[in-house]
Amino acid sequence: MCSWPFLLAIPLGLGGGAIDAALNHYVAENYKAHHMNWLHCFWGVGATMGPIIMSYFIAEHNSWREGYTAVSLVQFSLAIILLVTLPLWKRVAATKGTECPTSTISQDRFEVEAERMQPAGSFKSNVLRIRGVKYTLIAFLFYCGVESTIGLWGASYMVGARNLTAETAAGWVSLYYGGITLGRFITGFITLKVHNRVLIRCGQLIAIAGGAMLLIPHPLLLLAGLILIGLGLAPIYPGLLHETPSRFGRMNAAKLMGYQMAVAYTGSTFLPPLFGLLATQTSISLFPFVVVAFALSMAVSVERVNRILRKQTESMGVKTPESFKRS
Repeated sequence: MCSWPFLLAIPLGLGGGAIDAALNHYVAENYKAHHMNWLHCFWGVGATMGPIIMSYFIAEHNSWREGYTAVSLVQFSLAIILLVTLPLWKRVAATKGTECPTSTISQDRFEVEAERMQPAGSFKSNVLRIRGVKYTLIAFLFYCGVESTIGLWGASYMVGARNLTAETAAGWVSLYYGGITLGRFITGFITLKVHNRVLIRCGQLIAIAGGAMLLIPHPLLLLAGLILIGLGLAPIYPGLLHETPSRFGRMNAAKLMGYQMAVAYTGSTFLPPLFGLLATQTSISLFPFVVVAFALSMAVSVERVNRILRKQTESMGVKTPESFKRS
């Protein structure tokens, strides 16, 4: 009996990963950056609602099974809605494919140029051989590593190293996730005027600054640091996903999106436990240093990709998105 939850977790994870990769690829291919940010903003809403639903049924009905039943009904409802709206998805993709590149915004003009710039040999099964892909995967690894490490170990750090109460620590971690959700909602509007890569770079700087604030021994600065990290991380993940077709070509985007999701989940699965092992051997006080190290590793990887692509575009005489005038 006890093994059933573990066995059922396997198809649950496979299904979730497939949905994640397919949905992000579809939005990156057919919608704008603000749509991607709002998509991930509502991921934050759903991630917040899940524990609330479970806690309600456990507290009011003393049954976790009823909580899972409620969540499964939501999942089935979503599946029915997706099946009913499949014709709309195909219609949007067909409309996108018939659009004239000169009638779209500058980012789309760059995507057309970027695809034309890609060597023919890059459109093949082994997308890992495309320049910049490996650094992009490293960026996803450390992004999810820092996001999950803060979510899983932030409260323990505040209780064990800062002597805060468990209730306060849990509330402050929820504000961190609130920062991510609110940041993505706001970023969706900002992307109408500012390019993705600028927002990603600004987000990295804000996240690193927030991590540095965790080192300062003052409770209010600790809270401000957590919120800043959340706001800084907000545009990075959806921004990097939306950049996939324009950076590496539409023909590679679907496969590469799956690789990115796999590496992202690897980061959230293994990096937090690795920090836990380190903390047990040393001290939980290393938490801010690890957060900053993860954030810096992510930023260096992203900037490395930007440099590679910048050299490619300059060598081919293609303007980068930052050089286009926004329409």
